[in-house]
Formats: sequence, structure tokens, C-alpha cells
Amino acid sequence: MKNFRDALTEYLRLITTAEWSDFIDIALVTVLVYACIKLVRSTNTWRILKAVVLFVALFGITEILDLHTTNFIFSGVLELGLISLVILFQPELRRAVEKVGSTSFRELLSPKGRSKETDRVIDETVRACEVMSKERVGALMVFERNNSLDEYFKRGTIVDGRASEQLIRNIFFPKASLHDGAMIIREGRITAAGCVLPLSENAQISADLGTRHRAAIGISEVSDAVVVIVSEETGTISVAVGGMLKRHLAPQTLERLLTNELNSETDLNKRRTPAQWLRKKTGKDGSNEK
Repeated sequence: MKNFRDALTEYLRLITTAEWSDFIDIALVTVLVYACIKLVRSTNTWRILKAVVLFVALFGITEILDLHTTNFIFSGVLELGLISLVILFQPELRRAVEKVGSTSFRELLSPKGRSKETDRVIDETVRACEVMSKERVGALMVFERNNSLDEYFKRGTIVDGRASEQLIRNIFFPKASLHDGAMIIREGRITAAGCVLPLSENAQISADLGTRHRAAIGISEVSDAVVVIVSEETGTISVAVGGMLKRHLAPQTLERLLTNELNSETDLNKRRTPAQWLRKKTGKDGSNEK
């Protein structure tokens, strides 16, 4: 108890003697820690972080056990660790720098949501999926969120077009050259199409799911992307998030799910259209989940 009182007294003394520069220092450290936490949210980054922690632990063990040769090797590798991390996280770091460079000072201090553009893309996507579902046209659309999908762009064709119902349907038209691959959507634009995605290795996946669904689950396992799938065989609309697949979605259910995933919950009610409010109030949302 005495130790606790002494620690509390010292803590209060530090607060009373702190200067404005100390609070700025604390704020900057908090921002850096938060940025690091966001960086390790993806599965791939988490695996790399675990490998780094294991490597440091092994270095400590070799130090304690006086394994001089092994410890020398570990120490040499650790000296190059910072450069290695910069190389490993180069896409994420480049994207962060580009985002800061393209953002005005006012936006940095008072960031605004991407509500209007995101809602527009959701509406266009839902309309396209509704038509493709009726026509039994297969589709695979990946909505990028925090985790960069740059590594999959080189496996497809760069489009860089404003997302719209017509463009989505044209890309997935059965006789189109890009209809077999995945479409990647970033910040309201179709960045690439015809992309090859990693297939899920989950043995629990239903045997009746084809390559398109397995690729959707696979990319959702290694990133925080939201993936929309339209089955070519049945016309069923599905969504994969975090390695989980939600199937047999009605267009209204798809709209609500994408809104919940791509928009922040706090701003959701402000961005509802009158039709959405009416469906919510009356309970007639057309859901058809199975």
C-alpha cells in the first residue's frame, strides 16, 4: 500500500510540474502508438509482428545462455531490422505519406467522413448486384478499407474509373476480358479489375462453394476488405468479411450490410436517405437472409 501511495504522489508531482511541451510530447506519442496499432490490424502484419517479437526473444535467450556465435548472428540481423521493416511495410508507409500529402491542413485537424461518396458507391453496387443476380452473372468486388491491396493490383488490369452500375456490369459481362477476376474498389473508384486473389485454405468451407467464393473468403482473411460476391450458378448475393461468409442476401440487406461496414456507426443515421428511414420505421426492409 505504501508503494502505491508513493507512486501516486510521484505521479501527481509530475503532473503539477509538467510544462506545455510535455503534453505535446505525450500527444505525439499517443498518435504514434495509435498509428502502429492500426498498422498491425491486418493478418499479414500481425504475423510479421509475431515473427519480430519471437526473433527478439531468441536474441535475449542466446544472450542469457552465452551462445556467443548465435548471439552474434542475431545481433547483426537486428542491426538491419529497422531497414527491413521499412522495406516490408513500404506500401503502407507510402500510402500514408501520400494521404497526408494530399490532405489539407483543415482536413487533418477536422477530418470529414467519406459518407456521400461511399453511399453513392454502395447504391451503384447494390443496383448492379441486383441486376447481375437476376441475370446469373458472376461477380467479385473487393472494397479496400485500411489494409492496402496494392500487391494484388499487378495481377490485374488498372482501371481507375469512377464506380457506377454501368461500369460494374460491363466489367463482369460474361464475354468481357476481365469478368473472371476480382474488381478492387478504393475510395469510390474502381482501381483495378481482373485481379487474382488468394484462395482460402479453410477446410471448414462448404464443398458447394466455388473458386469465386473461396477467393472472397481468402482475401477477407488476410485483410480487412469487404467482399461482395454474385454467384454465376445460382445468382445468390454474398458478402465476406473477416473470413466469414454471409450468403443469400437480398439487395436491401446488402445495402444495409455495406453501409454498416463501410461507414462509421456514429454517422450512419445522419446519412440515411428518406427511403431508408421509411424502411427502417416500417420494418419493410426486404430482408431475405437464410
